[in-house]
Amino acid sequence: MKAMAEEKGKKEAGSGKAVEPARPRPSIMEFVAQVRQEVAKVTWPTRQETTVSTFAVFVMLAMAAVFFFLVDLVLGYVVKFVMNLV
Repeated sequence: MKAMAEEKGKKEAGSGKAVEPARPRPSIMEFVAQVRQEVAKVTWPTRQETTVSTFAVFVMLAMAAVFFFLVDLVLGYVVKFVMNLV
């Protein structure tokens, strides 16, 4: 029994996981300052890039809508055909 307890202690001690000491939480002002620094690093798109991207999204949306409409139409005909045969 004692040997098992020693083995268990060895496994836990040698698990290789480092325990980080608790860091103090930054104050609200520090947090806001850090957020502002990160936002300053962002590369914002231009108005033209936003317009082109929005247009591309609408075109792809229209293409997907037409595709799924046609697939639904074809599958509907197939189901009607199969149901009439039975």
